[in-house]
Amino acid sequence: MANRLTISELASRLERGELTSRQATQACLDRIAAVDSQIHAFLSLDAEDALAQADAADRRRASGERGPLLGVPVAVKDVIAVKGHRLTCASKILGQFVSPYDATVIEKLKAAGAVVFGRLNMDEFAMGSSTENSAFGPTRNPWDLERAPGGSSGGSAAAVAADECVAALGSDTGGSVRQPAAFCGCVGLKPTYGRVSRYGLVAYASSLDQIGPVTKTVRDAAILAEVISGHDVRDSTSLPHPVPRYSSALTDDLSLKGMKIGLPKEYQGGGLDSEVKAAVDDAVKQLAALGADVMEISLPHTDYAIATYYIIATAEASANLARFDGIRYGARKDGSDPIELYKNTRGAGFGPEVKRRIILGTYVLSSGYYDAYYLRAMKVRTRIREDFLRAFEKVDVIVTPTSPTPAFRLGEKTGNPLQMYLADIFTISCNLAGLCGISVPCGFSSRPRLPVGLQFLGRPLGEEAILKAAHAYEKSTPWHKEKPVLPT
Repeated sequence: MANRLTISELASRLERGELTSRQATQACLDRIAAVDSQIHAFLSLDAEDALAQADAADRRRASGERGPLLGVPVAVKDVIAVKGHRLTCASKILGQFVSPYDATVIEKLKAAGAVVFGRLNMDEFAMGSSTENSAFGPTRNPWDLERAPGGSSGGSAAAVAADECVAALGSDTGGSVRQPAAFCGCVGLKPTYGRVSRYGLVAYASSLDQIGPVTKTVRDAAILAEVISGHDVRDSTSLPHPVPRYSSALTDDLSLKGMKIGLPKEYQGGGLDSEVKAAVDDAVKQLAALGADVMEISLPHTDYAIATYYIIATAEASANLARFDGIRYGARKDGSDPIELYKNTRGAGFGPEVKRRIILGTYVLSSGYYDAYYLRAMKVRTRIREDFLRAFEKVDVIVTPTSPTPAFRLGEKTGNPLQMYLADIFTISCNLAGLCGISVPCGFSSRPRLPVGLQFLGRPLGEEAILKAAHAYEKSTPWHKEKPVLPT
């Protein structure tokens, strides 16, 4: 079935005329019809529009156009604007909002001929680590329907793992692409901050958010990253650097000779599941067998990362979400005066986790607490970035677990927000420091059998190094070939 193919496999078959984009898109739609009632990865889907895009891609190919994404179905997390489609951020406050424009990444996908379809479930306004905070119900992990797919891009990872789409876009604020990719046994790439335009991405924490691909292989992540990356004058944080041909560096030569890989001693502490540790240890041995020089490094401010992240992220969220007030757009609950209108609208429109983070963010920005919390967190953030930059003077790539545990049960952590926040302990520093990172499958737990993720971190604009290392590891191990089995 075409929906089971990778981007590169599907592109080859389209090029040879063995498949059409309409057939590939219909295969995805059929798969969604067969299994999504169990998974709930999609919030909305316009099949007619998807098939119309596929037909247009087939006409472009017939006229002689070529490209790695021409006719390839790509699904989109419901935090990225697609013109004429709902943009809800999995929140009641935007339940019926339709985007009037395309995000820059969507413009780039459409220009490349991709079939952009479907709105994928997520934690409300990207706030969460399990996709249980969605106002429209949780997504389930295709490997075990009683477990979370991770978050906030849980819908993206579950859809890719279940072959409901060939690839997907997510967003990563503190690990929200990489952690669900680890839980669902697929690949998640978080590009360097500023490498991919945030224009058209609904902001959670503007200095941390980054759009990234969720795919079946590292090569597919490289292909998607090539298309969506690049400077954008509409995003003041967009980097003006040229985009390399990431995929051209992923060859059949899997040697990592000369590459120096660092293992942070601070990431081996308590809370790390024994089976996750064993899988990561085996992965490090494999990297050494491929020729990499593995050494221990130190990131001394790691212990402060979670507190720093949740101060900065919630502060930025409280400012960004102030625009959802019932006046300009979105849901509206009337009141006798503007203050009551705001209170009624936001009280009914936002879920518990969003309210929690807005309150916390407003508190740390308030008079008398700004210096004690927010300003101090920004100083610690600088120290965390400096730790990484010093480490990258000695090594090319840093390797860590993606998550301290495999996928946890739905409902297991919802009653304890602090335990939920700890699920991001290995991923948030990457966002604080503005680095790039990628998660790839590196094994399975035993009882139950659940995917384990391996994270590669690179210096700013170091995507080529982490893609090369991740590709070599992936191609020399069998883990990426395994698929969940779903009843149909």
